Amino acid sequence: MHDEWSQAVDARSQAAERLAEAARSGKPCAPIRDLIGTAADAYAVQEINTRRALGEGRRIVGRKIGVTNLEVQRQLGIDQPTCAPLYADMAYLDGLPIPYGRLLQPRAEAEVALVLGADLVGGPFTVAEVIRAVEFVLPAIEIADSRIDGWDITLADTVSDNASSGVFVLGNTPVSLMGLDLRAAGMTMTRAGKEVSAGSGAACLGSPLNAATWLATRLGRTERPLRAGEVVLTGALGAVVPVEPEDVFEAHIDGLGSVRAVFGK
Repeated sequence: MHDEWSQAVDARSQAAERLAEAARSGKPCAPIRDLIGTAADAYAVQEINTRRALGEGRRIVGRKIGVTNLEVQRQLGIDQPTCAPLYADMAYLDGLPIPYGRLLQPRAEAEVALVLGADLVGGPFTVAEVIRAVEFVLPAIEIADSRIDGWDITLADTVSDNASSGVFVLGNTPVSLMGLDLRAAGMTMTRAGKEVSAGSGAACLGSPLNAATWLATRLGRTERPLRAGEVVLTGALGAVVPVEPEDVFEAHIDGLGSVRAVFGK
């Protein structure tokens, strides 16, 4: 039994190092599912690299929820949500250049971002409790990325790889949840003025608030529950779109306004 435990710990460490080296070198790596296979193992690998990041001075400013959209699930072959930390150095300003070179295989997706005004500790939570904790809402573009070569991912690969996170851009005009129907909110995203993705809040586990409630409950009794001031990227509202150097994306979400992600060479 002890040998099996030691082997599992070693496999997790190897997987974490493979992903960390891909991030350092800028060269995608082979999938890590040859080393681990379960969601529990994958979150353990994610935690190894989270602790590494925190030790290097990076700061958690929120969480992302991944794979909440059925179309994205079909694209990636994944059938359940995922989550991972967002770090301060992943945030870029609306309309200002994002250095393309820091990304490996970027893909853009439009999302609803919730910014919390209260902690969500304990749980399980109801959607009403989550609504009460949300201070304001913003439109967002998340740039998903994968350290796994060719986006050849399973659930274990993406969870281990910080839920395939890259960078993100938030809009600048906060909007109250009061009177907003996020489920019905329509989204369109353009690249160079041409529509490349469309959808609505209903595509995100039925509503972005459903996704946030899932996340709050999942994290509420862990070492790092959701805290006041944190951002929650609730998941893609439409198709995910590959990003090329010098691309300009603009996402509009009804009731929330617009946000732009601009890429350098």
